[in-house]
Amino acid sequence: MKPQTFELVRYADISGVSGTGTVAEGCVFTDGSVALRWHGQNPSTAVWPDLDSILAVHGHCGATVVRWLDVSEMETVPGTDLLPGEVAHILATGRHTHHSPTHTHHPPAIATA
Repeated sequence: MKPQTFELVRYADISGVSGTGTVAEGCVFTDGSVALRWHGQNPSTAVWPDLDSILAVHGHCGATVVRWLDVSEMETVPGTDLLPGEVAHILATGRHTHHSPTHTHHPPAIATA
């Protein structure tokens, strides 16, 4: 297993601070800890214990979701949404991603890299 990279995609800016679209990038390490780098006028970097913690604080009830950047070797990570690239990966491999109980419908995402 190797670290997995992702972007946070925000569909609605609830706080009025980060804007919409890709607002941050990050990496989930093999032990589950996460480094997250925010974009924008005041960029910052933080280390979190896990992805669920990030989504609990910054997910805004489904307004912000995870978009995996390298789905070719993707392992399941709890608390993420399925976006077009992941859907193709799951259909090909049978791997599924856990959905949060507060999951809501999102508009189509930008295609994965």
